[in-house]
Amino acid sequence: MKTALFPGSFDPVTKAHVDILKRSISLFDKVIIGVGVNSTKPSLLDATTREKMLKAVFADEPKIEVTTYEGLTVDFCRKVGASYMIRGIRTVSDFEYEKAIAQMNHALEPSIESIFILSKPGYSSISSTIVRDILRYKGDVSKFVPEAAMKFLNR
Repeated sequence: MKTALFPGSFDPVTKAHVDILKRSISLFDKVIIGVGVNSTKPSLLDATTREKMLKAVFADEPKIEVTTYEGLTVDFCRKVGASYMIRGIRTVSDFEYEKAIAQMNHALEPSIESIFILSKPGYSSISSTIVRDILRYKGDVSKFVPEAAMKFLNR
């Protein structure tokens, strides 16, 4: 069984995340969305809410599982049996950052391959950071997040 992990903070999930995930489903038997818990990074939504939000967004996709994790991503890959790690690339700077992480992960665990999926041009400007900023100032983010996620953001 080919299992992949798509790790991230998903704070909040965006349409760009959804696009990458939908495009990766055909490549793997199972895709696990790993909601990373990073105690040094302040978040808008707690990990439990982010997990529930992602489960609502992908409720109709049987090949996707959602769970939270803490610690090294390669350790979590081992724990869940994922041999692949999916990463979305929006810009050249994303590529440089993700390449460095992929090389470090490979040094830690050579059996785990990083798979980069390029964002569609219409999604390349959407980031969770920008969406969080819009939310902080009470702006409308409905163009940038999936409809199923909105109920978790309107609290």
